[in-house]
Amino acid sequence: MERNKEMIKVWDPVVRIGHWTLVVAFFTAYFTEDDFLTQHVWAGYTVGVVVCLRLVWGFVGSKHARFTDFVRSPVFTKHYIGDLLGQRSKRYIGHNPAGGAMVVCLMLGLVGTTASGLMLYAIEENAGPLSGWVQDDSSLAGSSLSMQQSKVDDHKRSRHSDDDEESGRAEFWEDIHEVFANLTLLLVGLHIAGVLFSSYQHRENLIRSMFTGRKRKE
Repeated sequence: MERNKEMIKVWDPVVRIGHWTLVVAFFTAYFTEDDFLTQHVWAGYTVGVVVCLRLVWGFVGSKHARFTDFVRSPVFTKHYIGDLLGQRSKRYIGHNPAGGAMVVCLMLGLVGTTASGLMLYAIEENAGPLSGWVQDDSSLAGSSLSMQQSKVDDHKRSRHSDDDEESGRAEFWEDIHEVFANLTLLLVGLHIAGVLFSSYQHRENLIRSMFTGRKRKE
């Protein structure tokens, strides 16, 4: 149906390549986890880098890549979703208001997943860009406790306390990491459902447009 319509360029290469890179990297990280730590970590790094680039591109990129083109107020977005469900929504060349809100939510989810993953990696493996900060923080805490202990048995109890504290911190950040990862996965599912529904309502293939970068003009 779209072949008989005039097509225009909407999504630039940065948006398209970044989008599909995030898809591959996120699912690679999600399904590898602890069994393939190296792959999991590098996939996480990829997600973090792409999200940072997309944030910058949202301010300096092409017209439809900019946040000003698709980020709307919550009230406006709520009204659009109501129109969408009632099959009377306006068609947008770029992201519609619901899609724009989903972009923001997904980016927040990915930021939370990546940041918590970096913290967990630093605590458990003493590696990654946050390892120095986590190690310094732990050393300061340990030194402060050691100065207060004058006996050997007290010092041993202090070390056990430090181990318990580190284990507790690791467990805390692991829980945070899993919450963000699962929340992001849920958002991805909602995003796909929204894309399919919008594609059906406006009679266009939005998935294909994210490969080709083109959508019909009218």
